[in-house]
Amino acid sequence: MYDYVVVGGGSAGCTVAARLALADAGRVLILEAGGPDRNPLIHIPAGFTKLLSTGLLHHYRTEAQPGLNGKERILPQGNVLGGGSSVNAAIYIRGQRADYDGWAEDGAEGWGYRDVLPYFRRAEDNNRLSDDYHGTGGPLGVSDVGHVNELTRAFVLACQESGIPYTADFNGARQRGVGFNQTTTRNGRRSSAAVAYARPAQKTGKLRIETGCMATRIIFEGDRAAGVEYIQDGKVKTVSCSREVILAGGAIQTPKLLMLSGIGPEEQLRSHGIAIRVKSEGVGQNLQDHLEFPAIRLCTGPYGYFGQDSIGNTIKNGLQYLFFRSGPVMSNVTEACCFINVDDPQAEPNIQMHFVPIVFFDMDREVVKQAGATVNPCVLRPKSRGEVRLRSTNPADAPLIDPRYLSDPDDLRLSVAALRRAREILAARAFLPYVEREEAYPGREVKSDAALAEYVRDRGKTVYHPVGTCRMGKDDGSVVDPELRVRGIRNLRVVDNSVMPRLISGNTNATAIMIGEKASDLVRGVRALQPSPV
Repeated sequence: MYDYVVVGGGSAGCTVAARLALADAGRVLILEAGGPDRNPLIHIPAGFTKLLSTGLLHHYRTEAQPGLNGKERILPQGNVLGGGSSVNAAIYIRGQRADYDGWAEDGAEGWGYRDVLPYFRRAEDNNRLSDDYHGTGGPLGVSDVGHVNELTRAFVLACQESGIPYTADFNGARQRGVGFNQTTTRNGRRSSAAVAYARPAQKTGKLRIETGCMATRIIFEGDRAAGVEYIQDGKVKTVSCSREVILAGGAIQTPKLLMLSGIGPEEQLRSHGIAIRVKSEGVGQNLQDHLEFPAIRLCTGPYGYFGQDSIGNTIKNGLQYLFFRSGPVMSNVTEACCFINVDDPQAEPNIQMHFVPIVFFDMDREVVKQAGATVNPCVLRPKSRGEVRLRSTNPADAPLIDPRYLSDPDDLRLSVAALRRAREILAARAFLPYVEREEAYPGREVKSDAALAEYVRDRGKTVYHPVGTCRMGKDDGSVVDPELRVRGIRNLRVVDNSVMPRLISGNTNATAIMIGEKASDLVRGVRALQPSPV
């Protein structure tokens, strides 16, 4: 018997579980489907590039996407303790003030920007910033990138040459501009949610972590969630809890488990012969994700990180990292971003561009064995909405995932405009010493809006940011209320990115940790942190 069972040991799950344990709120159990975070590559900044194709991620496939020329797309998600925070590019981005104020306008009372900023600050231990927007002394290490490549510096200069202002902090008063990312690292090591939160909480004796646990259903006593059934090492097991079951499996797995447990859209449940416990039409709906597409210039020499994984360079770079905490291993590879508005340069950004000093395509695409510079734009607040549905009643089967990328025409319009801007940046003077005269992708022959739109449809890929499938709010279509309680069931909450009413303007890991931080206070029933004055 535990007081709390947390299903999912990702960013939000580790955070809420650890905070409950550290506050001595009761005995807490995390059930994580993936394995432990023992792989040494997890814990070094550049290591994630070697993890993307491994079993440390679920390599989900979407349904065929009409907006992407009828093709399926890979949609990887973390499959290890720490979830995405253990295998992502460690970029620390929170989004814009308007994102969270929009949540509150949508009915997520208590989740406006001034409400959530104190939880971002409570989590943070920033190595450079300490002000109204940033905290120090929190569990989560946040640091400047430890190594910056010459192509990344050229990108930051090229953006400024293209009229984009420089910003030293994407998470402060203004997101707009180009600059170097901060990362979830501390002293040259990844600060995942497992490392930052779960490990210290385990030392209290109040938190237990079980890995390799596939949750199969929620156990109920009347209208109360009383435990979880799961499979571990091929055996069906159950665990009971006296207070709450907390679902933290993310935007793909959380709605799946709810539906397998009889909570979801009536048609979905009946079609699979699942007894309806609570009819909740919003479960699995409102799926949103960022879609990116590359603009690429090939290099005239060995610039960027091409070839750094050769045997000789791996040994040299590894020794430099081991003895001096410097060199390419200190890089998260995605060292810089820019945020712009392609409709009004002075307005809040509607486009994010990630820069990587390599040729970067989706994992199932061709391999280009040459140095290059890649700018990946994405529409920050897509209007397209998809869904997650059950494939079968077998818990081992992945659900049907249909993001419906580019189903809203405005997403395609903005994508084309963003691709044009990315090409302009790569053609700026700062890149001339490094790149070939002719653009590699989309290529000089791709000029018209129609041709660029076709390129976006062909090359579009996920940025690994699915959210929204158990959205919070006050209307009948919301799955959870603003305290993250599942409607119609007692002692059951959702604490992960599936509760977002709308996708935020940037990378989603920092927000997942904030959700876990705020949820820990909601679960304990303590007063929320004082709203921020800014």
